[in-house]
Amino acid sequence: MKRGFVYLVGAGPGDHELITEKAKDIMRTADCIIYDFLANERIFEKIDCEKIYVGKSGSCHTLSQEEIGRLIIAKAREGKTVVRMKGGDPFIFGRGGEEAEELIAEGIPFSIVPGISSFYSAPAYAGIPLTHRDYANAFEVITGHRRSDNEEDVTLPEFHSQKTYVFLMGVKNLEHITRGLIVEKKFPEETPAGIITWGTLPRQRVVTGTVGTIARIARERDVKPPAIIIVGSVVLLRDKLRWFDNLPLFGRRVVVTRTREQASELSKRLSRLGADVIEFPTIEIKPREDLSELRAAIDRIEEFDWIVFTSQNAVRIFFGALSESGRDSRSLYRNRIAAIGPASGRDIERYAIKPDLIPDEFVAEALVEKMKAAGISGKRILLPCAAEARETLRKGLEELGARVERIPIYDTVIPMQVSEESLSEIESSDVITFTSSSTVRNFYKIIKSTEAILACIGPVTAETVREHGYEPRIIASEYTIDGLVDAIVSEFNSLGETG
Repeated sequence: MKRGFVYLVGAGPGDHELITEKAKDIMRTADCIIYDFLANERIFEKIDCEKIYVGKSGSCHTLSQEEIGRLIIAKAREGKTVVRMKGGDPFIFGRGGEEAEELIAEGIPFSIVPGISSFYSAPAYAGIPLTHRDYANAFEVITGHRRSDNEEDVTLPEFHSQKTYVFLMGVKNLEHITRGLIVEKKFPEETPAGIITWGTLPRQRVVTGTVGTIARIARERDVKPPAIIIVGSVVLLRDKLRWFDNLPLFGRRVVVTRTREQASELSKRLSRLGADVIEFPTIEIKPREDLSELRAAIDRIEEFDWIVFTSQNAVRIFFGALSESGRDSRSLYRNRIAAIGPASGRDIERYAIKPDLIPDEFVAEALVEKMKAAGISGKRILLPCAAEARETLRKGLEELGARVERIPIYDTVIPMQVSEESLSEIESSDVITFTSSSTVRNFYKIIKSTEAILACIGPVTAETVREHGYEPRIIASEYTIDGLVDAIVSEFNSLGETG
């Protein structure tokens, strides 16, 4: 019987990019992931295994700590590789030590994978360094509550003007903590203090005051957990060093409608500009089950003068079929290669082939003009593409005297399931991005209307939006992911300038 193994893994503070490489590698081996409230689900959404949520938020628990321990042990005894995913670091007020003790008592092997803790990462995202030569030469980290709901059960630190104090999980006890710091520990009431909620995420919020005022300010601003409290002179650096909430798209909810496989590039660019990215794939790429026509074309690939690729999907499927036929890039030594844009071109280069032609504008019409200049009259052209692709390219090339063999090699279909949560997120979004006409058509089959700003990668996609009765506000002047991101940033910069 397979022996189970448990990994106690730190998920980091919230930003899904702050997960360690080791944690990502281990998750790929997991049979079961048991995760907490503060573990960002984007970290493991593409991992295919059993996932069990055991989140605890305030006094609302899906399972008690004892029940969580029993669940971990039960899954391990089934012979499974279990990842116990905990927010932040499992050994910093995460009860990871207690869970490890239980595993030892049951004879279950385990390993610890440390994670980035919120106690220093959330302040970093807020522009508050825990140490600074002019303000603090040490820091102290304290839990804001312990085993019970008794607010008195907090170990208050001694005051030192050159120290920074960080309280985790202390918002419910904030008034008790600040009163105790002033009355019992003689903290000056004017000592700077701040609270960071949802640190490192686009919903991050920071309020500042003093030890004497922060409890009232938090109450007036309706500050809720999860949050950390910082006390010390370093809080004064917040206004000077704040960077995350000054990013151009900070807090803006942006919907990415690309396929799940292709969304990462656009999502990453937007996230790093502060956007709250919602991946809502409206298309799914389905390679055709019957690729015999493509394979037949590959068998006589030497007959073609040009191979034209109009998407990254076409590149991937074509070269997959080429490999399955027992060939590789050397078989294309007679062919000239055209790509509709730089993204497809980069994918082609991964197969050690540099495209001969990429148009200056990344649309079919510009590709036709570019190929016209290359002289294609009488040339044979292989065009592997989506079944739903526009006929513009084929017709344009044929009008120039080329003989085009257009072979549909994949379909773009609507994903099978759309959750109610996803629909709700769409309704509250600021921007919806479209990177192809297919994403537009399928989006409006799922969502009947939206008040969000519509952003299109180029004029062809924009025209498809208009066909559905909407006017896109953002149209990229460069028809690439970079161009689309730049256009979105410009839009919100102009909104900021005009108030």
